[in-house]
Amino acid sequence: MNNDALTKAISQLSRFPGIGERTASRMVYWLLRQDPETAVAIGDSISSLPTSVKRCKLCFTLCSTELCKTCRMPKRSRAIICVVERPQDIETIESTGEFSGTYHVLDGALSPLKGIGPEHLRIRELLLRLQDEQVQEILVACDPDTEGDATAMYLAHLIKPLGIKVTRLAHGIAVGTELEFANRSSIMRALANRHEL
Repeated sequence: MNNDALTKAISQLSRFPGIGERTASRMVYWLLRQDPETAVAIGDSISSLPTSVKRCKLCFTLCSTELCKTCRMPKRSRAIICVVERPQDIETIESTGEFSGTYHVLDGALSPLKGIGPEHLRIRELLLRLQDEQVQEILVACDPDTEGDATAMYLAHLIKPLGIKVTRLAHGIAVGTELEFANRSSIMRALANRHEL
């Protein structure tokens, strides 16, 4: 076995968030104990991501078609758009079965300390959607932390003058919790009790 290949594999896997060198090493040794087809299948699925995963041209979630499944559904309400930080937040909200509108992915939250301003998020695209669609409410479902609060207030400042109601998820999600890690009942309570900004 080529130790350079082993070292390279461990180094590459340790680039994943939350995966240190030790965990990456365990993963590599596990792969080496499997049939060679297992490593090839995992490698193929990862290497195909850049070419097979796209952005929905309307809401900017990840999908394999021009429009995502949610944006293609005619029964979804176009009157309310739920604004989220990350594509995986959509799955979290959908798992509650309580939301029937559409979505918009910002790809982050405002964070001046990290150098992330409005120009780094998909805020301009959201404002363009408001010109084309009959939107009555923007539900801001950013994480309940400083950056999420700043993003919600900034969006309210931009959107409320357009005559569109801007709401925020209510209690039920602990401060500092990333939305994707909140449990289903907390998300359901937060959706039901959202408040206007």
